Amino acid sequence: MIVNAPLQALPVVIRAFRPGDEPLLHAVFHSAVHGIASRRYSPEQCEAWAPTDYDVAQWGERIRRIQPFVVERAGRPVAYADLQANGYIDHFFVSGDHARQGIGQQLMSHILGLAAQRDVPRMQAHVSLSAEPFFARNGFEVIARQTVTVRGVLLDNALMVRVQA
Repeated sequence: MIVNAPLQALPVVIRAFRPGDEPLLHAVFHSAVHGIASRRYSPEQCEAWAPTDYDVAQWGERIRRIQPFVVERAGRPVAYADLQANGYIDHFFVSGDHARQGIGQQLMSHILGLAAQRDVPRMQAHVSLSAEPFFARNGFEVIARQTVTVRGVLLDNALMVRVQA
């Protein structure tokens, strides 16, 4: 008899981005914004930030440029994040239905380990209000707060920095 393991018990794999991941990563991004960030942002803000109808070519170009690491569970992407050579994290997203399962922490540990290997002395990210506590638990500090305009809608976020010890 085969028993389905609980989702939390399924192992995750962190791998490099592969061409063809772009639409799957948009689904993760959309789910993260509309499912997790929606606790701190209005529906209008979430739709401006992660529109349901999006420019597929523009999205694909951006994802190929940042070359994120992809977290898979049961062979499906459930999170992704990048680390640029200058220490900037452009994207860090966990799908809404995989939040609070330790996946984000595994991904952050991977990114922090990579930064140490590459001797990246300073990491920074523009972090949503909903992600601030997670980044703070991982040694990032708020340096500045800002309001940006995305598709004509105002969104608050914070520039957070982590200096390697």
